[in-house]
Amino acid sequence: MGILDKIFGSYSERQVKKILPIVDKIEALDESMQRLSDEELKGKTEEFKNRLSKGETLDDILPEAFAVCREAAFRVLNMKHYRVQLIGGIVLHQGRIAEMRTGEGKTLVATLPAYLNALSGKGVHIVTVNDYLANRDREWMGKIYEFLGLSVGVILHNLNNDQRREAYGCDITYGTNNEFGFDYLRDNMVIFKEEKVQRELNFAVVDEVDSILIDEARTPLIISGEGEKSTELYRIADMFVKTLLKEKDYTVDEKAGAVMLTDDGVHKAEKFFGLENYTDTAHMEIQHHVVQALKANYHMKIDKDYIVKDGEIVIVDEFTGRLMEGRRYSDGLHQAIEAKEGVRVQKESKTLATITFQNYFRMYNKLSGMTGTALTEETEFREIYGLDVVVIPTNKPMIRIDHPDLVYKSEKGKFNAIVEEIVETHRKGQPVLVGTVSIEKSELVSALLKKRGIPHQVLNAKYHDLEAEIVSHAGEKGMVTIATNMAGRGTDIKLGDGVTELGGLKIIGTERHESRRIDNQLRGRSGRQGDPGESRFYVSLEDDLMRIFGSERLQGMVERLGLGDDEAIESKMVTSAIENAQKKVEGNNFDIRKTLLGYDDVMNTQREIIYKQRAQVLEGENLQQQILDMIKEVISTAVDSHISGVEEEIEKDLEKLIAYLDEIYLPRGAVSIDELKDLSNEQIKDKLLTIAMDIYKAKEEDFTSEQMREIERVILLRVVDTKWMDHIDNMDHLKQGIGLRAYKQQDPVQAYQFEGSEMFDEMIFNIKVDTVKYLFHVQIERAPEREQVAVETTTNVDESLPKKPVKNDKKVGRNDPCPCGSGKKYKNCCGRLA
Repeated sequence: MGILDKIFGSYSERQVKKILPIVDKIEALDESMQRLSDEELKGKTEEFKNRLSKGETLDDILPEAFAVCREAAFRVLNMKHYRVQLIGGIVLHQGRIAEMRTGEGKTLVATLPAYLNALSGKGVHIVTVNDYLANRDREWMGKIYEFLGLSVGVILHNLNNDQRREAYGCDITYGTNNEFGFDYLRDNMVIFKEEKVQRELNFAVVDEVDSILIDEARTPLIISGEGEKSTELYRIADMFVKTLLKEKDYTVDEKAGAVMLTDDGVHKAEKFFGLENYTDTAHMEIQHHVVQALKANYHMKIDKDYIVKDGEIVIVDEFTGRLMEGRRYSDGLHQAIEAKEGVRVQKESKTLATITFQNYFRMYNKLSGMTGTALTEETEFREIYGLDVVVIPTNKPMIRIDHPDLVYKSEKGKFNAIVEEIVETHRKGQPVLVGTVSIEKSELVSALLKKRGIPHQVLNAKYHDLEAEIVSHAGEKGMVTIATNMAGRGTDIKLGDGVTELGGLKIIGTERHESRRIDNQLRGRSGRQGDPGESRFYVSLEDDLMRIFGSERLQGMVERLGLGDDEAIESKMVTSAIENAQKKVEGNNFDIRKTLLGYDDVMNTQREIIYKQRAQVLEGENLQQQILDMIKEVISTAVDSHISGVEEEIEKDLEKLIAYLDEIYLPRGAVSIDELKDLSNEQIKDKLLTIAMDIYKAKEEDFTSEQMREIERVILLRVVDTKWMDHIDNMDHLKQGIGLRAYKQQDPVQAYQFEGSEMFDEMIFNIKVDTVKYLFHVQIERAPEREQVAVETTTNVDESLPKKPVKNDKKVGRNDPCPCGSGKKYKNCCGRLA
């Protein structure tokens, strides 16, 4: 590629060259736009809508629409899009990723494609990483859209459904990835179509696209209700693992993030739990709890992976350092950590609905994104999302100095050198931003600076309320700011008076992150819009990245040099060794995300089928033909599976068939063995179907046709929701154990696809059986009404306000009559599904 790039220019350069003629057209319209009065400029919006309705395309009107938006921005905000921002806007409209350096004005860039695409009337979503930025950008950039006659909404964590529906109904809607994703899931749990809040997913501009589509891609959005399992076993398992000795009873695999019992550990487990054979499948529940307790105690670290706050375990996002209030680790790991830290162990939750960001964002008709760092992940964007990355040139040349890494033998020596550098820089008055990979490290640097009497601000997940405010002042004279990786991302750091002369903002990285992109983001906080600045990373051989993924060769070289604790080396070989380690981890993480997508694609196909079925029910479609087909299939399958074809067995087979169908729809004594034994299979099916049709018609006469159609919708909705929730759990359990198939020379993803499809087919058939059964048992006195089969209690939403549980006041007692109208007790009917 290197030689080709030299001859033809890089891919991005070639793409930018193609876009420049459109930019020239936009700029050529500038004078004519300036001559328009405010009213004439506002009138352009209606003119564009009319032209679109007459057959023109968005591409046809792009130069004029961009020119109108540009002029409106100047009149309303006194900001005029630069030429490079126009290029960025065109790239976004084309459904691609625009890589623009920090400080190049990405927030303003998004207004161009948002205005143009909103003219179609189908809605535009602008996605940000937190509520603060969503609200800020809506207030700030919203003035442009409103001036031009478009409506703007924002989705915030604490809005009710009516407010959400109104915001989604706007031409342009700002919000976070979590809020958009959760609203999609909730919309597919509602029982009346009027309760839905979202419209069709049309066009999304994702800000900080790498953070949302790559870093968060492995995190599924989960809406859950409370489970029934006891929590006592978590405490017992925790007591057990705390008696174990490292290496003797268990080993830790840092690369895989796994903790395993040794043979000695297994013997101890058998003794502790009173088992003959710990590995027996009969003890899977104990094994599961022990595995999670081991992981909680010997892999998960307080103040790095989670913190204890107000008696609860709160997850810390490994990429942003943010607290993820309300989000819980799945599969019992959260409960295991609660037991470890001695706080109240909460009940395991039952998943009601789930989706990954990968699959949510792939549902948009058109997707685009912006970030300062995407090129290192271009392969992943292209393979998974079909998005290419175009690097947009900077408005002014970049003059930041990026110094080579300094490598120390020990972590102690490295931190001493960092503190000396900060003290020296602070003495000059030059501002410093220190980037750390965890809360623990940020507090270590803070403690060392306190000892030296250096005033500083700490910005980590524990104090992120004032994040944007603190970061915005980080470029002022004499400021020292310590921040976890991406704290304050999305907020510009402007240089204070006199700072340019001192060399601009200095960035100090306290270690290399697993991903080069995250390091580039930290560097990119300095040197915005042609400002001066400098950056340097400090690395030690004891850092996680170097310890786990660094090369033996590098370790050997440092040993031969005989470096002291306070001595550093600086060489190209070292820097390339670090980059190779990072590439190794990035490749590994990409493979994991690809595998996850292979699994999730199976669920996604199934989810689409189920949600489509729900949508038909909600839209009030006449389901009669589908119901009749179900009755036919249930009877046909029952006959084929019960009648073996062996003459001597026919009476036994028929007895079992009649008993089975009695449960579903046949009234007692409606048909006898004698009536059926001389008939062929097809004749038996016809006779049983005739009985079913007579009962069905009589039911329809008892109710009205209209009532019967609604009853069919209610029953199908309830059965689909119940079965789908159980299926999600079953698929999750399948995924947990499927990795072991690799030992049998089976591809785990293929095995998951095959078995997952079989389980789905089985669920679909069970939906049909139960729908027919409830329909035939419904009684006129107790016609069922729509109600949700489960109540949401927790969601893994990454926001500062925890989700309040929803109370379900309509609880049915186990011995009460079943609300479906079957006449049976609840525990013997729908209660068995609950």
